[in-house]
Parts: sequence; C-alpha cells; structure tokens
Amino acid sequence: MGEDDLTDLYRQESAKSLETEAAKRIAEVADPVRDARLRATALKDLLESDELVHAIIARLGIVRAALEGHGGGVKVEQATADDQGVDLILNLDGACIACGAAPGTLQGIQSDLLATGEVWRVRFSESLLDTFDELGREFVLKHGNVTFV
Repeated sequence: MGEDDLTDLYRQESAKSLETEAAKRIAEVADPVRDARLRATALKDLLESDELVHAIIARLGIVRAALEGHGGGVKVEQATADDQGVDLILNLDGACIACGAAPGTLQGIQSDLLATGEVWRVRFSESLLDTFDELGREFVLKHGNVTFV
C-alpha cells in the first residue's frame, strides 16, 4: 500500500469516526420528532416563524454537533425567499462567537444549507467580523470561503 493510499484510508476512517461521534452528540440534544417535522416543512414557509432557527439547525449535518456541543448557535439576521429559493444572512451566537474554529463552522453551515436545495444563498453578518482579532478577521476573510454583508 502506497503513502497516498494510506492517507486516503486514514481520511476515510477519520471521516466515519467524526460522523459517528457527531450523530451521537446530536442525538443527545435533538428532538427527532420536531427535527423531522421541521425538515418536512419548507424553509420558505417558516420565514416569519419562531421555528426558523430550529428548522435551520435541523438541516445541518456534522457542524450541528459542534454548534450545540460547544454552546453556540445560529441567529437569523435576514431571511427572504424568491423564485431561486431562500436567501439567508446569518450570525453566530453563544460560544461560537470569535471561536478559532468559526471559519470551519461558517463553511459547514453554508455547505449544509446550500445542499438542501431550498437555500440559494447564505451570507454572514459583517458584525461577526468585529468579534475576531485582527489575525482572525484576516484569516476568515482570506480562507473562510464565505461572504459577509
């Protein structure tokens, strides 16, 4: 087995392990009946609902475990819908603010929501940038692969 093969094997095993651990953590805090109901309801129908944030969280994958497991959350700054789908401007809440893993969290949230097919654009509140020090702000702007407005 070559070095590249070994690296790929390790990557695959690590991903499986992370997914398994994330599923356990989510199961500890999630209400599966509520999550299923929220996932079955179109996000565009929940834009004016108190359940919008919960519906967004219910649509997240592995990043949900990091959010909820570390005392963080998502805030909706703006949510609109048009023919393309739902357009979101989000912010982080709780312990996620200024966390060193925030760039990965933002990417995970964006990826998971775009993958639903309901959301066509995810942007993040520019105010989130104020929670980072200069180095963190520079890093997230250069490597975060997300948009701030």
